[in-house]
Amino acid sequence: MEEFQIPAPSVAHQDQLDKHGYVVLSECIPEVVLEQLIREVEFLWEIEGELAGCEFKQEKNARRLANLVEKSRRFDQVVTHRDSLALVGHVLGTFKLSSLNARSANPMSASGQPLHCDGGYLPDKKGPKVANVVWCLDDFTLDNGTIRVIPGTHLAGKLPQDVLDHPEKQHPDEELIKAKAGSLIVMNAHLWHSGVKNRTHRPRRALHAYYCRRDQPQQQFQQALLSAETRQVAKGLLRYVLALEEAPLEGERQGASSVSGFLQ
Repeated sequence: MEEFQIPAPSVAHQDQLDKHGYVVLSECIPEVVLEQLIREVEFLWEIEGELAGCEFKQEKNARRLANLVEKSRRFDQVVTHRDSLALVGHVLGTFKLSSLNARSANPMSASGQPLHCDGGYLPDKKGPKVANVVWCLDDFTLDNGTIRVIPGTHLAGKLPQDVLDHPEKQHPDEELIKAKAGSLIVMNAHLWHSGVKNRTHRPRRALHAYYCRRDQPQQQFQQALLSAETRQVAKGLLRYVLALEEAPLEGERQGASSVSGFLQ
């Protein structure tokens, strides 16, 4: 993507991703943008009601939204954020958007998830297949449903459910990520991770910009999900990231790629 002038990530961030499988870009989103994104997702949750997230998967104890590129031009900046794309490129090489969803862990709920790898994928001979950028719309704290990770497990070559008897339980090597609102968590999505319970009286909201290697099927096939109007207005880097000019892969034509690491 040289023609789009994506900056090179720092060596420190590259090393963090390589060794631990994730890196936090602290408070890099301007407050005004953060406020706009929060208003947008809350508006969508209000108008979509019980159907929110149904284009992909719904989840008990959490609000979800799916197919967000279609629903507001405000989300274009999320999937084309250059600093996060630089890190995604470090993980995947050439890539495209797989899906853009939102998740809000409900207050005082059992919103915890089992440890999983996104998509249930393992790397192949070419390397990692998927990466995720979590946009923290709220502070991620130890009590409000943050993300737990098992550092280094992106190199394990195994899925947690194939190794652990109870992937939903606490792991002796897990770390809970703390991040302020406006931060980004960039992950090699083969890293074992999950959301944890929200033990506070406020929701914990986030956007999930999920990317796949360019030779892999999108989780939510953008050419099919986006309206003609949205496809027409998408230009430059956005159009490239959405893969709007490319022939569909087999999994995309069949709709077989709409899977999650733990929601079946």
